[in-house]
Amino acid sequence: MGSKVADLLYWKDTRTSGVVFTGLMVSLLCLLHFSIVSVAAHVALLLLCGTISLRVYRKVLQAVHRGDGANPFQAYLDVDLTLTREQTEHLSQQIASHVVSTATQLRHFFLVEDLVDSLKLALLFYILTFVGAVFNGLTLLILGVIALFTVPLLYRQHQAQIDQYVGLVTNQLSHIKAKIRAKIPGTGALASAAATVSGAKAKAE
Repeated sequence: MGSKVADLLYWKDTRTSGVVFTGLMVSLLCLLHFSIVSVAAHVALLLLCGTISLRVYRKVLQAVHRGDGANPFQAYLDVDLTLTREQTEHLSQQIASHVVSTATQLRHFFLVEDLVDSLKLALLFYILTFVGAVFNGLTLLILGVIALFTVPLLYRQHQAQIDQYVGLVTNQLSHIKAKIRAKIPGTGALASAAATVSGAKAKAE
């Protein structure tokens, strides 16, 4: 699944990526001007018109003795969609793992387990208040889709230069973060204590 998504984003198959990108953009642009109920109803209606037309066409060919009248979608109808017990358990474990991981992260940020991380999240939400005043959710989603289908390709073409600049920015951010942690009372002591405990555990093992 991951490799198929990567192939789409890197435009390995130009035709498939173009169709997916165009479909997403048309759908999102329609949602800018019409309600989601109206867009969903029209898409479903177009899909049904297409499938019913193909089914009737096959029946007409059968009537004039130029076909067997078989359902053109029979191959898809024969696909077994049931899940085995093992697949169901695996899927449930994955969902539970994601839920627990998300809950742990939310607790970490909102209950201020690490003051610097909570401050960074607060700053992010503060910036988003200004972004939300300029763009609505659909506009941001459209920009996100455009970025998904352009940034990976640009990164692959200019990877060396981008990695160099990203490394410089990361080093600067790490330096600033270290300065902030050093100036916050108790944060440096907590980090030192954690490092000491980790070292003691490693020696005990």
